Amino acid sequence: MAQLTYKELLNAGVHFGHLTRKWDPRMAPYIFMEKNGIHIIDLNKSLASLDQASAFVKGIARSGRKIMFVATKKQAQEIVSEEAKRLKMPFVTERWLGGMLTNFPTIRKSLKKMQNIEKMLSDEKTAANLAKRERLMLDRDRIKLERLLGGVTDMSRLPAALFVVDIKREHLAISEAKRLGIPVIAMVDTNSNPELVEHAIPANDDAYKSVSLITLAIGKAIEEGIMERKQDKEAAELQEAEEAKKAADAKKEAAAEKAAAQKAVADAKAEEAAAVAPAEKAEAPAATEDDEAPKKKRTRTKKEVTAETPAEAPTESPKEEGDKA
Repeated sequence: MAQLTYKELLNAGVHFGHLTRKWDPRMAPYIFMEKNGIHIIDLNKSLASLDQASAFVKGIARSGRKIMFVATKKQAQEIVSEEAKRLKMPFVTERWLGGMLTNFPTIRKSLKKMQNIEKMLSDEKTAANLAKRERLMLDRDRIKLERLLGGVTDMSRLPAALFVVDIKREHLAISEAKRLGIPVIAMVDTNSNPELVEHAIPANDDAYKSVSLITLAIGKAIEEGIMERKQDKEAAELQEAEEAKKAADAKKEAAAEKAAAQKAVADAKAEEAAAVAPAEKAEAPAATEDDEAPKKKRTRTKKEVTAETPAEAPTESPKEEGDKA
């Protein structure tokens, strides 16, 4: 986190407050002294408050949430809008529209309308079919909406916090944020009530150098939070990849162990079968011819069957007996 020094704050005129007759008594703890009718802000208190505010916005940015920059006073518009654009944060540097936070759905409709107008005008075919007067009116509406809502075009949801340059001037924004419970970080001059915001940074909110220095310090803290979020994301992805690799290696190792175990069982069974086979062969008795005889059933020939049949005596016929008589 970028640390500002006492001398840097002094050179930027952060210590200059308002006329003593315009002061808010609730700023007394942050006032160092009175000089020539002007209150001088205690820069040690400013440094401490800035460190706390920076740590707070850094944490919000690290969580991936948005911080809205609000500064409609002329001397703050340029630096605030540039820093917000650089950080890709929403911002309001023109007039604060009532309900920008409390009636956000309506604001989103206006944003959609602006986008539709831009789409119509950018399409040559559609633009050619429009009457000249109608095209001029649409272009006028687009310019107006872009001026008022250009800084919140990409804001899809309410911001997590507000950074405000002058809480007295931006009282509407402070009021809406308070109603919604949105914390506010703000530059608070001696004419303002620091109790209206969660993180008050006592500082000169009128001088360009002072506004620029504080805004850039807050922007630096937000940038660090964004970078840390990116690093956290990369570390998480790396860890996830390592865990996936470990899981794959463990699965592969388990599969190899299972295959080895199955092979060992198969080898053991094969060895056991090889040992049992010779023993069974040795114990079996040798087969004899008589044992094999019944098994061999030979088919006898007709000649052999005839030879084995006994010869029968021939029978004389009655005719032959009569002749003999």
